[in-house]
Amino acid sequence: MTTLTAPTDLSELGACTLDDDGCAVCGDNAVPVRVLAASGPGQVTVEDRTGTRAEVATAFTPSARPGDVLLVTAGVALSHLPAPEAAQP
Repeated sequence: MTTLTAPTDLSELGACTLDDDGCAVCGDNAVPVRVLAASGPGQVTVEDRTGTRAEVATAFTPSARPGDVLLVTAGVALSHLPAPEAAQP
């Protein structure tokens, strides 16, 4: 199994953006975003590869901090992408 790590350039992770993340009903696509700041209890402000910003819920990623890369769909952060150095054997 290949381990996906967070690149410096989010465009390396695909074409989805916060404005166009695929199907909101089935959530078939997740958008890679970088955390900019905490914006309230259980929420962070994020930015995608095009510079679009949004607030997303962090119920599944409560340890999200500025600089982290998350996968987001339908306004919810689903998981962290590990930093490249953390993925080294």
